[in-house]
Amino acid sequence: MPVLVVIPARYASTRYPGKPLVALTGAGGTSKSLIQRSWEAASAVNGVDRVVVATDDDRIRSAAEAFGAEVVMTAETCANGTERCAEALENLGGGYDIVVNLQGDAPLTPHWFVEDLVTGLQNDPMAEVATPVLRCDGRALNGLLDDRKAGRVGGTTAVFTKDRHALYFSKEVVPFTSKTYGDSDETPVFHHVGVYAYRPSALAAYPKWDAGPLEGLEGLEQLRFLERGRPVLCVEVEARGRQFWELNNPEDVPRIEAMMAEMDMQ
Repeated sequence: MPVLVVIPARYASTRYPGKPLVALTGAGGTSKSLIQRSWEAASAVNGVDRVVVATDDDRIRSAAEAFGAEVVMTAETCANGTERCAEALENLGGGYDIVVNLQGDAPLTPHWFVEDLVTGLQNDPMAEVATPVLRCDGRALNGLLDDRKAGRVGGTTAVFTKDRHALYFSKEVVPFTSKTYGDSDETPVFHHVGVYAYRPSALAAYPKWDAGPLEGLEGLEQLRFLERGRPVLCVEVEARGRQFWELNNPEDVPRIEAMMAEMDMQ
């Protein structure tokens, strides 16, 4: 089953303009842009036939082509990464059984997250979309809670059924728990990892649907599938000692760089 990975990237982010070109310094002192580190994460995934950066900005295109990425130009009117992936697939002429959206703000995504995601979608014929979820330890949960207390939008959380089909995604921390957790404690909260795998038919349909009220309130593109009654599979992935965080705010840069230093990521 041919697999395409698309990395959607836009310059005009409301919360963090120019985010794809922000520099992240690794453990050895090497500085690379966010988009390059995300592309390197995508290129490390096994079983992928093609990796492209999808953007509407010439600055991102130039930066991406400079480190060797293939770039597909898309319209400025794309409302989110899923719409940009849909246009990129159309511009490439299709020909893929699974399209992976590895968002350009997730440079710490381990290759096995994406590999498990693709396998999960292949094994669940009912699902039209799949996305990874990572059970939070106390350290991760406390980080999410600290962000909310400070008024920052941090990571997204997910709740799902026993068969792992999504019930809801939120920028609030759900489900609520009043318990206090130590850094290494297992918690009932799942951090949603910003990666998606789509069947091409679901991806092609997505831009034709109007955004629903929940998507508008939360600002989460995957809620459009749920509001249309389309099944989204949550694939639980294992950290294997790796830390994970997405770059949503300027404050996340030192947090991610500290994680890279701890994991000896160059």
